[in-house]
Amino acid sequence: MAEWDADLDHIIPSAVLPPFWAKLVVGFVSLLCFARSYDGDFVFDDSEAIVNNKDLRAETPLGDLWHHDFWGSRLSSNTSHKSYRPLTVLTFRVNYYLAGGFHPASFHVVNILLHGGVSVLLVDVFSVLFGGLHFTSKGRRLNLAPRSSLLAALLFAVHPVHTECVAGVVGRADLLGALFFLLSFLGYCKAFRETHKEGTHSTLWVLLSVLLGAVAMLCKEQGITVLGLNAVFDILVIGRLNVLEVVRKMLRRDRSLESPGLLRNGGLLFRVALLAVGAAAALYVRWELMGTGPPAFTEVDNPASFADSVLVRAINYNYYYSLNAWLLLCPWWLCFDWSMGCIPLIKSAGDWRVIALAALWFCLIGLIRQALCSEDSHKRRILSLGLGFLIIPFLPASNLFFRVGFVVAERVLYLPSAGFCMLLTFGFGALSKHTKKKKLIAALVLGILLLNTLRCMVRSGEWRSEEKLFRSALSVCPLNAKVHYNVGKNLADKGNQTAAIRYYREAVRLNPKYVHAMNNLGNILKERNELQEAEELLSLAVQIQPDFAAAWMNLGIVQNSLKRFQAAEQSYRTAIRHRRKYPDCYYNLGRLYADLNRHVDALSAWRNATALKPEHSLAWNNMVILLDNTGNLAQAEAVGREALELIPNDHSLMFSLANVLGKSQKYKESEALFLKAIKAHPNAASYHGNLAVLYHRWGHLDLAKKHYEISLRLDPSASGTKENYGLLRRKLQQMQKKNV
Repeated sequence: MAEWDADLDHIIPSAVLPPFWAKLVVGFVSLLCFARSYDGDFVFDDSEAIVNNKDLRAETPLGDLWHHDFWGSRLSSNTSHKSYRPLTVLTFRVNYYLAGGFHPASFHVVNILLHGGVSVLLVDVFSVLFGGLHFTSKGRRLNLAPRSSLLAALLFAVHPVHTECVAGVVGRADLLGALFFLLSFLGYCKAFRETHKEGTHSTLWVLLSVLLGAVAMLCKEQGITVLGLNAVFDILVIGRLNVLEVVRKMLRRDRSLESPGLLRNGGLLFRVALLAVGAAAALYVRWELMGTGPPAFTEVDNPASFADSVLVRAINYNYYYSLNAWLLLCPWWLCFDWSMGCIPLIKSAGDWRVIALAALWFCLIGLIRQALCSEDSHKRRILSLGLGFLIIPFLPASNLFFRVGFVVAERVLYLPSAGFCMLLTFGFGALSKHTKKKKLIAALVLGILLLNTLRCMVRSGEWRSEEKLFRSALSVCPLNAKVHYNVGKNLADKGNQTAAIRYYREAVRLNPKYVHAMNNLGNILKERNELQEAEELLSLAVQIQPDFAAAWMNLGIVQNSLKRFQAAEQSYRTAIRHRRKYPDCYYNLGRLYADLNRHVDALSAWRNATALKPEHSLAWNNMVILLDNTGNLAQAEAVGREALELIPNDHSLMFSLANVLGKSQKYKESEALFLKAIKAHPNAASYHGNLAVLYHRWGHLDLAKKHYEISLRLDPSASGTKENYGLLRRKLQQMQKKNV
């Protein structure tokens, strides 16, 4: 084994071989690759998992984290994504607390440091995988494989496919899962280091390894697969199973198979039994917590899984595997989302993409053949463990056991890429051994490391903002409706409605059932007063997805604008039926009732809105204004004071209550609220205008004149203010004449 590791001497200089320096180099390079993302924004899924996730806030009890999914929804809900990662959410919460709010830089720095930690930890993991577990009589491990472990760790540290996990804050689930996955594996190895006597182990370390595997699962679901990897490692490395020899004996019906060996190794069977029981217990608890069974995904999330033909499903699943393999081999075409038509289904064996399947299985069969049939035991072990590390962590994303909610996801390759880097390192060593052009091999390896580092830096830059991220996907997945949708949404958020409409229309063209694109497009058309087309789009959206509450509410708003009040009320009621806790819908329903002069119903609807969302400023404001306009000043004052207790810094509420107090001749208190509102929003012409009216009534005419003039300077077209100012000037002129 030492001779094989020495073949990499021309690639890895001996100066960096001591473990400390090796880890320092790996850690530095891993941080360098993704340092550019440290000051990025919250992008893509970060909004839902972090910014809009109430589980991060102090007012949410910590116990709720154990009953909610990754996105903050109750696991028992039918709409839950069922991704149960409470420990990852807990780190987000700690991050939020220590940073004093949603400051992206602090979240990104933690992710970058976690990737550095995982990369450094892999130096020890690869040392075991390449060198095995052989000890001296004093308990020191032999065959550390320093060159191969360093090279494999470097290849992992700079792999561009990791950008989504590191630069996207939600990728922390994969980083934490990988961290505890590796700790579980090293803990399992420690069970044999503690005794360093052949055939013995430390049960305590085996149990600790199982516990760390369960912790990994609580960070990311695939973390539990480490127990399977530990079993494979135990059988191949500790138990020294030679699969080829076993098969040969079985074919010859050799009785020596029954002799003391693998099947009679009580220690091995006991350890594997512990791993199996631990995995079964963790999975059972996980299943019980899910409450309503697996999550429900739609066809656009994973179209192959909805294909009627078993053959079509099998072909497409294998094509997805080949795409994942290609991303590991050539990580240049990276995309934040691969769903919604990005990868069209293969529907016949005549599709040229079937070649990719053939290439994948040709390579896999070749590697498996070498892993099983090679006469070199070191080669068999390295290839078997490399394939195990590549395949076992990927199994939860393979669609083999259950349907997953994606086609291809770069994040799920974080752990499997370690197996790929191990196989690649082995390949470089084998190539170096059988060629005299060793400098060419060294240049090739150095070139790959440098190119991947640069690609990581570029891709990290793309993940710094949603605009860059979404636009980078247009060239990779031009057929992906979600890409066009997200570009359109980003443009709409920036106020560029014309460009947003174009991308939304393209999203709907690519996916005629894309209800979210229809809803957003309908909203923009509504704001541009293109009500007829907006109604058609929103009606189609609720026809496709009858429980789409937001589309029902928006349809109601459009129908209200078209004076179709009965239809609008029905749409609002339907939205509330599908989403009972919908404060915005109650608010819009209240506006409808106010337009119909159904004041009691309007107040009731707005009360419901504020009950569901106490900080709903618009609902509070409308209640105060309606009560004011109908002469219920005492009730308006009470509601206004109640609202300001809940939202003390809302200047619009201060303004509305100040108007009520002025009419009730509580001039001093009204003045104080007007001035406070103006301090918060000094350029609001109506604030100055109404304060001027207060002073006018109060008899402070000079102050009234001052604020009338400020108001007219801010809004020269305000006819009411002009009229009141004219009255004031005439009064002042009359007073001057009287004084003369």
